[in-house]
Amino acid sequence: MTISELTLKTNDEEPVRRFEVFTGSGRRREWSEEEKARIVAESYEPGASVSGVARHHALSPQQLFTWRRAARRPAAETPTPLFVPAILSTPMPAAPEQLAEPKPARKSPRSRGIIELEIEGVPLRVGRGADAKTVAAVIRALKATS
Repeated sequence: MTISELTLKTNDEEPVRRFEVFTGSGRRREWSEEEKARIVAESYEPGASVSGVARHHALSPQQLFTWRRAARRPAAETPTPLFVPAILSTPMPAAPEQLAEPKPARKSPRSRGIIELEIEGVPLRVGRGADAKTVAAVIRALKATS
């Protein structure tokens, strides 16, 4: 049995006359840094176009533009430090006269105007602008379940 005798047929019900198998990685290539630098330098020569240089080396113009952009970046960028050294010291104990009474915690403006109820151990907080009918319905429901 040959490949052409398999189910591969054309629209005219003729057997396939040619069967190609592609192996390998296709057009993906590995370029060394020296080759990239040489191609980028060639693209900067007077009278050279990026598309022409790319076509000559079987590259896409986008790939060559990416290499050119990478070549323009400064080579020795100093990395930004990820950590800042911390200096720890033990604080001196405060004199008793310097110790002051702790100030009571101030309530934030959002907590003003809130009514807090506790019905049968269930806390209920009613905020400013709450609908009175809804609050009354919730209170009735809490009383009914207890």
